[in-house]
Amino acid sequence: MSKLKPGEVIEDFTLYDQNLNEVHLHDLEGKKILLAFHPLAWTRGCAKHMKLLEDNYGKFQAANAVALGISIDSVHSKKAWARELGIEDTLFLADFWPHGKVAKMYGMFNEDMGVSERASIVIDENLKVKLIKVYETRSLPDIEEIFNAMGK
Repeated sequence: MSKLKPGEVIEDFTLYDQNLNEVHLHDLEGKKILLAFHPLAWTRGCAKHMKLLEDNYGKFQAANAVALGISIDSVHSKKAWARELGIEDTLFLADFWPHGKVAKMYGMFNEDMGVSERASIVIDENLKVKLIKVYETRSLPDIEEIFNAMGK
């Protein structure tokens, strides 16, 4: 169950991306943000999910938005996986240690499986939550719904 509510300012976090760069959520103020939680790297469904983000990278840029793929995998795993998938632009964030801290903070942690849910959190330029959607593990987000929530 999500701990977030539409309209509230999202709590800040710092995670490392696949290139070992620190990403501070609140440093992205002024941009629309998609937090794309996915259960595990190296799985077919999550690969499709992250390729969907990469395939729409230009559309995110045109919307003054950034998409961040977040899972409970290590930075090194995320780096190898991005390389394997041919991901060049989309940032993959490692919510590895403390295990799933960000997923837990937002209510996106699946305690039974020890991984994050497949979920989308859309945040506006003022860091306010616009959309919170949790999906069945095997289903993919509707990218148009995400862009609509961003107001394109």
